[in-house]
Amino acid sequence: LFFMAANVLEEDSMEQDIESPVTIHQPKLPKQAREDLPKNINKECAKRKIQRYVRKDGKCNVHHGNVRETYRYLTDIFTTLVDLKWRFNLLIFVMVYTVTWLFFGMIWWLIAYVRGDMDHIGDSTWTPCVSNLNGFVSAFLFSIETETTIGYGYRVITDKCPEGIILLLVQSVLGSIVNAFMVGCMFVKISQPKKRAETLVFSTNAVISMRDGKLCLMFRVGDLRNSHIVEASIRAKLIKSKQTKEGEFIPLNQTDINVGYYTGDDRLFLVSPLIISHEINQQSPFWEISKAQLPKEELEIVVILEGMVEATGMTCQARSSYITSEILWGYRFTPVLTLEDGFYEVDYNSFHETYETNTPVYSAKELAEMASRAELPLTWSVSSKLDQHAELEAEEEEKNQEDQNERNGGVANLENESKV
Repeated sequence: LFFMAANVLEEDSMEQDIESPVTIHQPKLPKQAREDLPKNINKECAKRKIQRYVRKDGKCNVHHGNVRETYRYLTDIFTTLVDLKWRFNLLIFVMVYTVTWLFFGMIWWLIAYVRGDMDHIGDSTWTPCVSNLNGFVSAFLFSIETETTIGYGYRVITDKCPEGIILLLVQSVLGSIVNAFMVGCMFVKISQPKKRAETLVFSTNAVISMRDGKLCLMFRVGDLRNSHIVEASIRAKLIKSKQTKEGEFIPLNQTDINVGYYTGDDRLFLVSPLIISHEINQQSPFWEISKAQLPKEELEIVVILEGMVEATGMTCQARSSYITSEILWGYRFTPVLTLEDGFYEVDYNSFHETYETNTPVYSAKELAEMASRAELPLTWSVSSKLDQHAELEAEEEEKNQEDQNERNGGVANLENESKV
């Protein structure tokens, strides 16, 4: 596969030398194969635009194709209708009522035709099934009056038509079911909290800078309405392709980014704009990423804000995302909250603004290593003192041992002399 890609690249380069307007189309290869290609191919791949997983407006950029089990959509017809676009939903709403009225209108006309009511129009001695029903149009109007319970009082069913009474009962029951289903569908679609999520805003860019002596990734969220989001919580996901140690390639792997889960900072009181901070530590996926390496990374940060709408009690979710070009290294957010006479004012004109600040260009791992090296001289002094103390103790032990040997030698000489 490598040689095939190299040959294709050489052929394309030759064609480009011959004919300048020819556009080079890179072969579609798996990521494992692309990583093994020459550097010039990798450079071309690096220049391509990063495809978003979640767009800035919160819509997921994923299309479901080749779905064979389409019958599952019909088993949950209510959710299917709610998820449809408004133009299709309104079309189905009108068509269901129109078809129902036409269907029962046709049955009312057939009953009148079979009984012979059409042949006795104007005959006062004949008792029709439905009074003043003289054609299909009048039967259609009577069907509308019956199902909508309008009751103009001109067309009335008589007691001499048992089949008409049965049909009246059936249409009344089915009409109530259709009304409940379609009106419920329209009510749920109207009351969906999707529009509420549009008033929850995220900053255009995310920033990386120092906070409390630690390197942090930060972004800002805000609520434009006076009615608040109850039980608001924030989550963040890192979307990045991954290859396991066994060689398995996982596209769009999702990794949690801690934004205060263990400390409770992910629970928000979203009255004014808040800056959400992620500390870059050893558990962070940004632990080894520096300022120079950040633009080379193919990653996306998806942020999810959830909560209940205070006015309706329905759950609302707002989403946004940040790619590498939208992450600013060495910047902070401009303050937007000011104290006025008796209240706090939020200036949303500065919501997306940032300003540059002094931030190391090194990764959090490199900063930690630098900090550990700065503490090494102290460690060396302590260890040297311990070694010196150990050497002194060893010398004292040797001296004591020599003295002991000399004493033992003197005693042995005295014993020998006494024996002699």
